[in-house]
Amino acid sequence: METPPLLLSASAQFRQWFIARLGNFALACVASASVFAVGFIFFFIIRDAIPFFTAEGFRGFFGGTRWHPSANPPLFGALPIFTGTLYVTLLSSLIAIPLGVCAAATVSDMLGARTREIVKSIVEILAAIPSVAYGFFAVVVVAPWMQRLGAASGANALNVSLVLALMSLPTIMSLSEDALRAVPREIREGSYACGATRAETLFRVVIPAARNGICAACILGVMRALGETMVVWMASGNSARFPSPWYNVLSPIRTLTATIVGDMGEADHATGSSRYSVLFAMALTLLVFSFLMNAASSFLAGKRQR
Repeated sequence: METPPLLLSASAQFRQWFIARLGNFALACVASASVFAVGFIFFFIIRDAIPFFTAEGFRGFFGGTRWHPSANPPLFGALPIFTGTLYVTLLSSLIAIPLGVCAAATVSDMLGARTREIVKSIVEILAAIPSVAYGFFAVVVVAPWMQRLGAASGANALNVSLVLALMSLPTIMSLSEDALRAVPREIREGSYACGATRAETLFRVVIPAARNGICAACILGVMRALGETMVVWMASGNSARFPSPWYNVLSPIRTLTATIVGDMGEADHATGSSRYSVLFAMALTLLVFSFLMNAASSFLAGKRQR
């Protein structure tokens, strides 16, 4: 068998150089495709949102309390919708975050290896269930149950929050468990050597050491609830008003995502009306908030790695 020459000819060197550069360019294009996609999304949403803010201003949109886009003249006070979005997100987070972190701590430090894999696989199956299936569950099962308990309407903030908490739980638990498992074994052994119990080691040593990763997991879980559409559209009641009183979790509410989905079909697409542009203004607000939360999650994840 003839051995290849140690020195390549000029044409062979150029061919290898060209193939290497072509491969690097192709990989760069693939890697930057998502960046360009996000940039185009921002561009088109901002382009269609600017006419609304130019015509209607910011004060009436963010501070107004009456949402009647089909009235004459139309009213675009979206403050009740922002309040409903915040209300549902906070309530579902108060349910999902403690359950998810406690479940992650149990799976990472208290269960055996075989049991851990089984439990984690079962919980992660929840993430594969379509959101419309959760919506049917909220309407068919949870709503009648709440009405039997005395609620005036089964479609309310508590119904949506319970289902959103269930949907956020796999994200919070899985990522928090990864953060807890990433804590070095030497830290646990050092705590045990100092006489700490398993519970003391878990709550005073392991969880504080993994707090950045846990916070990042919680932020991603909150984003899961914030961006959900089908469940809130089907089970929230779609009432653009404040809960009365404010702590009444059985009041119907309306969120940004449900408003965008529900009103998009009724907006006048051809003329670029304010009712059409206001939906892009809502989408832009939601997108900016999600982007900031994602940046915070990435920052906390980077601190955990360092």
